[in-house]
Amino acid sequence: MRILRVAQKVYPDVNGGGAYHVHAMSRDQAAMGHDVTILTVSDNDDLPREERRDGYRVVRRSPTVNLLGNDISTGVARFLRQANEFDVIHAHSHLYFSTNLAALKRRLGEIPLAITNHGLYSQNAPEWTLDLYLRSVGQWTFNQADVIFCYTDEDCNRVREFGVDSCIEVVANGVDTERFTPEGEVSSRIDHDGSVVLFVGRLVEGKRPLDVVQAVSRLPDDVKLYMVGDGPMRSELEEMASDQVKFIGQVSYEEMPEIYRAGDALILPSRAEGLPRTILEAMASGLPVVSSHLKHIAPVVQKAGKTVPIADIFGYTTALRDVLDWDEGISLDSRRVVLNEFRWQNTVEETTQVLEDITTKIE
Repeated sequence: MRILRVAQKVYPDVNGGGAYHVHAMSRDQAAMGHDVTILTVSDNDDLPREERRDGYRVVRRSPTVNLLGNDISTGVARFLRQANEFDVIHAHSHLYFSTNLAALKRRLGEIPLAITNHGLYSQNAPEWTLDLYLRSVGQWTFNQADVIFCYTDEDCNRVREFGVDSCIEVVANGVDTERFTPEGEVSSRIDHDGSVVLFVGRLVEGKRPLDVVQAVSRLPDDVKLYMVGDGPMRSELEEMASDQVKFIGQVSYEEMPEIYRAGDALILPSRAEGLPRTILEAMASGLPVVSSHLKHIAPVVQKAGKTVPIADIFGYTTALRDVLDWDEGISLDSRRVVLNEFRWQNTVEETTQVLEDITTKIE
């Protein structure tokens, strides 16, 4: 297949679970013999407008304007208008203007479209604005797709609640279970004199890192919190954090297995998520997870961790205290969940098969 992947972000231009998903899916589909092009938005003038790497082609176009963290690019629009040589377009996240354009391309043309729902809500805008968007432009965008990928049955049901009638395929997100394992080298960045709680993600309001700092401050002094990631809230957090909190900053994806192995638990108190790779990577590494209680994530986390209502600081403290006291058997439980349900190889193979199916139907 000739696949055009439309994505706002791609690793390693940008770090993050969604960006890495786009890269890894393209890399592995290229290794399977498919011709993959990624169309993305980038304001980094040091990067070439087009290049081939890891078996796939990257086409970058500059943003024209940014609205609530959403880069709008006329260059992407021009490229899509002329992109008629592909067998299928696969767009990532209905929340981006690039995906809206891909939906318009499908509406006016014949190339089949798939959209992966990486999370119904954004962390960059108020929920009421997203509800309005999902009942209007978001619904229209989804309904242009020949197929929508959702990570869980719960996500599928939530998409349907917004009046979407396109075909939906539930394909679980996955991680590389050979890379993320309990056994192996441990990061030297982390002092394991006491219990170690990890927060992995951007330091932005939607991830609610302040909740993590406040929750850990109620735990004994020998419990250390390591903040892995960077973002606009870092200075504020550093000013208020105690000696219990260490800021590692941005870490390469290659180093993350060692980071997880050095931890005793992962906490992710976001107000909105898809099915985060961080949770699955931590579980594959044998860690219990404490997360906010999001309907589509809770069934996964609760198999080897705890969920807490959003913004419940005391609840996070209690949950962390509990999971840090669990015996080592939980490590096997966490990893077993991922091995049984969330292998990356399965994600790639199932996604590729569905793309081939919709291409065949159009022909």
